[in-house]
Amino acid sequence: MKERSALLPRRIWMAALGILLTGVSIGFFRRSMFGVDPYQCFANGLANVIPIRFGTLYMLVNLVQLAVVFFLNRHYIGISTLMNLFLLGYIVEFSDATLARLFGELQLPARILFLAIGVVVTCIAAALYYSADLGVSTYDAIPLHIASRKPRLFGRTLPFKAVRVISDLICTLVGVALGARAGIGTVVTALFMGPLIAFFRRTLSDPLVRKN
Repeated sequence: MKERSALLPRRIWMAALGILLTGVSIGFFRRSMFGVDPYQCFANGLANVIPIRFGTLYMLVNLVQLAVVFFLNRHYIGISTLMNLFLLGYIVEFSDATLARLFGELQLPARILFLAIGVVVTCIAAALYYSADLGVSTYDAIPLHIASRKPRLFGRTLPFKAVRVISDLICTLVGVALGARAGIGTVVTALFMGPLIAFFRRTLSDPLVRKN
């Protein structure tokens, strides 16, 4: 406990950096035009049927999820949750607009590069604020809670990465049903984001909170 308290400043900047990188990565996803990550696909689908500013809609959707997480497992609610709730939608808007202004329309090689950057950065970002353990986004909290209950499928316990893949696929399907555009980027993140987050936690972010 004392060690975790001593590392609180480091954990706070890890959480803040994770939220910032998440918003930036979504901007790269959008500019690649290969489809956004599953949760953004879900949010974009809602934006098609609810005519309000994306940043505001994103905040309202997350408020609903926050209420669900509050009753499921309050442990996942913290500084990171609040930063994600109130800031992420607007960081996404700023990131998207800035990248569009700097790079304009992208050719295929640049779009592929932007997609790769988006995938890697979003997984590093999630790993940072997971390991900081100061709360996670309301969307991330749900698969984390389900995985902590050790659900079983066909007689085998599902690890977090499997639960995350399932939740990502559900979000993708709902988003597409509401008219959101999905693409190879959406499929890549739905299938591989869980394992990549686990990899970056093991190799990057978890070691950061173990160091004195």
